[in-house]
Amino acid sequence: MADQSTRRKFMTVAGASGAAALAGCVGGSGGSGTTEGGKNDSSDSGSKQSGQSSGPDKLKAGGSSTVYPITSTAGSVWSSNPPASDEEYWGPSNYGIDTEKRLADYWAGLYGFEATGNAAPPFDVSVGLSHSGTGLEKLKNGLIDIGDSSAPVSAELPDASESELKKFKDHVVGVDAQPIVVSNEIYEAGVTKLTAEQVRKIYTGKITKWSEIPSYEGEEKEIQAVGRSEGSGTDTAFRVNLLGGPNASMSGVDVRKGQNQQVKTLVSKSDNAIAYMALAFVGSDVPSIKLSFDGKVYEPGKNLADENYPLSRDLHCYTYEGTSKKEAAYLRMIISEFGQENYVKTQGYATLTDDRRKKQLDALPDPEN
Repeated sequence: MADQSTRRKFMTVAGASGAAALAGCVGGSGGSGTTEGGKNDSSDSGSKQSGQSSGPDKLKAGGSSTVYPITSTAGSVWSSNPPASDEEYWGPSNYGIDTEKRLADYWAGLYGFEATGNAAPPFDVSVGLSHSGTGLEKLKNGLIDIGDSSAPVSAELPDASESELKKFKDHVVGVDAQPIVVSNEIYEAGVTKLTAEQVRKIYTGKITKWSEIPSYEGEEKEIQAVGRSEGSGTDTAFRVNLLGGPNASMSGVDVRKGQNQQVKTLVSKSDNAIAYMALAFVGSDVPSIKLSFDGKVYEPGKNLADENYPLSRDLHCYTYEGTSKKEAAYLRMIISEFGQENYVKTQGYATLTDDRRKKQLDALPDPEN
């Protein structure tokens, strides 16, 4: 990334709008991986005994397409390793950080990693894209270091034993409020708000035509109910929060898609669709609607981050059998005030409260200095 304009263009692509184009990996100097695989048995100074770490030159993350905009954007900036003078992508003094080090040099240096002496980071970061269940399985199998998940591991791996679940270390990096979206034609025909019960009936097959929604004023259309792939964190969270459990019936679903990007494309090209997806992917081509729940109306852009909103959920970065120094350095950057403002808020998600942020930082291994 030779200059700020080039880097700014790359950063835009690395976020939600271009996630599909970067489905393989986002990396900078030294990044050669293109998938969420390729375990390297060498380990850094803080790696776990299982060989989970993928070597001193690479940290691999992957999983949820909902968490992907956060970790991929953070990974791309890490790998470009901007200098402290770069106010657009680093500027540490703006966050009360007293350093003249490059970005990755500073965060990695907290855990004893030495700077390379040039723009290359102490270790590179690559981020793969699939969905939560896949990411967690790959994490357990040692193929990646960090498993991105938009649902708790207990919901994603319901058959895992309690002892197995305890091996997953949860790091909450942000909060997502899943909106309900509809095709533009449906929105323009009057469906700008639904009740939680109406959404339940659509996804359980009890409402199948838009004419059954009183506010709808368009021509007769069947409802195309779009769901996420079973095993995705977004699907699991939707079932748990709105339908009552991770295995709740969704007999009304007409089509399922594996990633938020695919849902967005389908809804934008349809004239009769309804879907649920991550907040970061909402736009004018996929309008979000209000949701009435327990006597309160939740409106996008106003109060979806309310703790009582039924589709609000934490966004997780899991490590396995502890957290290595390499993993801790990268996660500390994301969870810090700097990371929350630059990698969570910019992607359309809610940042952690000060108390929650402190709790998550305290749960990481202590820095060396």
